Amino acid sequence: MSPTTRQRILITGASSGLGEGMARAFAAQGRALALCARRLDRLDALADELRPAAAQVATARLDVTDTDSVPRVIGGLADELGGLDRVVVNAGLGKGARIGTGNAAANIETVQTNLVGALAQIEAALEIFRAQNAGHLVLISSMSAIRGLPGAQAAYSASKAGLSALGQGLQAELAGSPIRVSVLLPGYIETDINRGVKTAMMTDTDKGVAAMVAAIEKESGWAPVPRWPWAPIAVALRYLPAGITRRMV
Repeated sequence: MSPTTRQRILITGASSGLGEGMARAFAAQGRALALCARRLDRLDALADELRPAAAQVATARLDVTDTDSVPRVIGGLADELGGLDRVVVNAGLGKGARIGTGNAAANIETVQTNLVGALAQIEAALEIFRAQNAGHLVLISSMSAIRGLPGAQAAYSASKAGLSALGQGLQAELAGSPIRVSVLLPGYIETDINRGVKTAMMTDTDKGVAAMVAAIEKESGWAPVPRWPWAPIAVALRYLPAGITRRMV
């Protein structure tokens, strides 16, 4: 299926950050959107902005940690749009603490959101895609999935590594089928989740979103974004000895 036929797109975590940016980009192309997030007021305000350009915009409140509600919400949005051609599993949490410092709740919530919640979304999306025998599943992982990060980012890194592994397993299972699976690994892009991070490798929001959308439209199987400088960094993190990569992270 050509990317241009992916007209009905669902994005989770769409009320801010990369999710909001992707929603704006796809709306400008005249796509039909299903947007969900925990903050329905912000989501509805965004939807009102997008409706003049988008073919259709449907919204629903979704807390991905309430895993029983995920298939119901995603199924309801699919019904509103008459099906889904692409689901972007984007809802995520950057909260975390150094492990063993008495802040286990923050790390557990991060894993529940980024991995367990993502799995619930994947289950719901693939049930729809299998019934349609078509669809594009996009998993928003992270560069931190490639090599475990220390300190307060350890649980976040682990959750994204798990998400990447789910994507790789599905790619192997669905190879040759009409269902495509993409795993995107953003580097530092200027959003709330990266607020306060001091690095020369930070990409501004607009450029970061444009790189994300371009990789999604190409239906890349595995894509560090933006490609520069993150593609060579990804190779280094995957293949250099641990003694070297520990100094990089």
